[in-house]
Amino acid sequence: MSATTWSIDPMHSEVQFKVKHLVISTVSGSFTKFQGSATTQGDDFENAAIEFSLDTDSISTHQAQRDEHLRSPEFFDTATYPTISFRSTGFKKVSDDQYALTGDLTMKGITKPITLDAEYGGTAKDPWGNIRHGFEVKGVVNRKEFGLTYSALTETGGLALGEDIKFVANIQVAKPA
Repeated sequence: MSATTWSIDPMHSEVQFKVKHLVISTVSGSFTKFQGSATTQGDDFENAAIEFSLDTDSISTHQAQRDEHLRSPEFFDTATYPTISFRSTGFKKVSDDQYALTGDLTMKGITKPITLDAEYGGTAKDPWGNIRHGFEVKGVVNRKEFGLTYSALTETGGLALGEDIKFVANIQVAKPA
């Protein structure tokens, strides 16, 4: 069986994140520039080799001042670490449309193994004859484990920013006809 490479379609994909602010509300944002692929044996995604990277400078929370702070050395240090990358070590079916995606996440020069939940959304053929598959990938990472240690305190001594970053990537991959 021959290998098939599926490329992420950035026009029909998105990467979003959420983090608690002052413990009372959630701030959301996204990364607007990313790329990736999945290499499968035939059309079966189980055991696919998945690679993904995003441009840290493309962070957007729709607040220019906050975005600049997030690009600074206090957070992502985008000048020194221009990408966040992921390389899979496993993609196993858990149930009907649910998969466990394991791999190595590299952020701010620190690489750690993580496990993500992936839900298969289905298959469709676009008007040009390309086969497409959709996935929703969810996970939580502790920002401090990846060198994002900024920890301003509130007047009452609480953390201004939560440690856990939740993210959701809605991904569509395509194989040219």
